[in-house]
Amino acid sequence: MKGIFKFIEKYFFIIILIAVVISLFYPNSFKWVLGKYNGINILNLLLGIILFTMGTTLKADDFVNVFKNPKEISVGLLAQYILMPVIAFCLAAVFSLNEALTAGVILLGTVPGGTASDVITFLSKGDVALSVSLTAVSTVISPILTPIITLLLIGNQIHFNPFDMFISILEIVIIPIILGLILNYKFPKFCDKIKDYLPTLSSIVICLIVAGVIGTNKQAILSSSAIIIVVIILQYFIAMFLGFCVGYMAGMNKKQIITIAIELSFQNSGLSTGLAKSHFPNLSQATVPGALYSVWQNFAGSILAYIFRRFV
Repeated sequence: MKGIFKFIEKYFFIIILIAVVISLFYPNSFKWVLGKYNGINILNLLLGIILFTMGTTLKADDFVNVFKNPKEISVGLLAQYILMPVIAFCLAAVFSLNEALTAGVILLGTVPGGTASDVITFLSKGDVALSVSLTAVSTVISPILTPIITLLLIGNQIHFNPFDMFISILEIVIIPIILGLILNYKFPKFCDKIKDYLPTLSSIVICLIVAGVIGTNKQAILSSSAIIIVVIILQYFIAMFLGFCVGYMAGMNKKQIITIAIELSFQNSGLSTGLAKSHFPNLSQATVPGALYSVWQNFAGSILAYIFRRFV
């Protein structure tokens, strides 16, 4: 069983591509992901599962690292919540994206780093402790910063309620993380036994989310111009490049520089997709950037991890 989980984790980028192909040819297979069950939003529930698994891997010591390494954490957080939103805003403006795609791209820039960054950092032989701390802290402060930055960037163009977004992030992100932390605190041995399986569980859930979004929005994706794909790829590589630059200018070591670059380019695309669906219901294409970015960042990230591990 453990071998199967490791196989899924290792070849995740192939599996997510298979899920995308299936969702394009058989879109109804995954439409349930964006539906409701007994009044519960299934997409938000799946996102909560990912954040819950993240919480079970965290301890108070992970947050203590914030105070042990204030420079690295501060640089990473500033880059996350200043550079990423600016990159998203500039790309949306330069390529004259419509309202829906603009909202989706901006959300990609304002959400916290994704949990997949921790796995890619590990595979790249980066600073895993720094990655975990950055992901955790950027996620914890996201209920405040994500709605505020999104409002500042597109509030005068596209109407949405930042307070409702704040509540959504609390429900999707903070509560599951806290529950995971409590479980790890109360039953550390149990959490230690299952930790090897959690990355694979998260990977499977991400595949379901991506397949669901793409299947439900198949026509919107096919009718979208290739420009959005170009924007997504540029957003990823610009973030990666600036991450290297920021880490180098901050005087970090090689492992830390790699970690900052990965952390900056890996966004919580699932969260951005969920927020787009909940808060821009009249803009169906707003979920498209998050779904495409999830596919791209995991595919490109797996390849880059191999390069970093072998040659950097």
